[in-house]
Amino acid sequence: MDKRTLGTAGPEVSAIGLGCMSMTGGYSEKPDRQEMISLIHAAVDRGVTFFDTAEIYGPHANEELVGEALAPVRDQVVIATKFAADIDPVTRTPNGRMLRPDELPRVVEGSLQRLEDEVIDLYYQHRVNPDVPIEEFAGAVKELIEAGKVKRFGMSEAAAGTIRRAHAVQPVTAVQSEYSLWWRRPEEGVLDVCEELGIGFVPFSPLGKGFLTGTVTASTSFDAGNDIRSTIPRFEPAAMQHNQAVVDLLVAIAERKGVTPAQIALAWLLAQRPWIVPIPGTRKLHRLEENLGAADIDLSADELSEIEEAASKIQVQGGRYNEAGERATNL
Repeated sequence: MDKRTLGTAGPEVSAIGLGCMSMTGGYSEKPDRQEMISLIHAAVDRGVTFFDTAEIYGPHANEELVGEALAPVRDQVVIATKFAADIDPVTRTPNGRMLRPDELPRVVEGSLQRLEDEVIDLYYQHRVNPDVPIEEFAGAVKELIEAGKVKRFGMSEAAAGTIRRAHAVQPVTAVQSEYSLWWRRPEEGVLDVCEELGIGFVPFSPLGKGFLTGTVTASTSFDAGNDIRSTIPRFEPAAMQHNQAVVDLLVAIAERKGVTPAQIALAWLLAQRPWIVPIPGTRKLHRLEENLGAADIDLSADELSEIEEAASKIQVQGGRYNEAGERATNL
């Protein structure tokens, strides 16, 4: 697996990481814990060194899973986790409010315990709290870094101006946001500020929550009780039927190169900047291997231009979140 550096001062990690969110739920049935631990081990065996989790995933269960799975190889990997919502430690449910900066020392201890670790490699603010100046959170993470609890500061779903303000207080190592051929808003300022400030960029949902793999169609149904896609306008049948044009574009390039649409989608992301490290999630070994294979695919300048020209003519329909979810972002 090729390596990339997250920004100018960040850690060196595998060119493709592993998003672990779905390993404790979120998409259809809840997977078997031991099978997910085995999958994480398989990722390590195949050269993955960058793993993504968060306190809210589960909640808490995902950090515990990742911590247990990676404990035997802890010195070989980079683990990122996130804070944002206040979560009751007993019931493991959100309390309906966002954390304050003065609560981070308590919260980080919980993540460290669940991750079975003494220091967090990369600590993202999962969502920007609109009621507290970002400088205060950056200062709070700076204190955690000085105390040896955290190595690096990250931000998720933050606007360019917010990133710049935080970076002035505590240098930001990486910004994580959704980015793919069907969600390109980071190109409207965020990628430019990352390049200017030497910040790495980590696309989540780089395969459009499965849509860009070509395995999801307008006839696909989602479990309203368990699958987050059942709440997303972009996954309504009419929107999926319209957005199939994006998948058709990927299929056409993939067939010509003898690879899969998912691999083209990931290869396209890798070609955008040398400091971009996507973190596709999966719960299946063959999908993991397929995703990692994208790192070996080179898209020529002509192919990238072809994709860009075709994609520019497709107007993707449907929001990537419902209204409440989009309001929670800072973009």
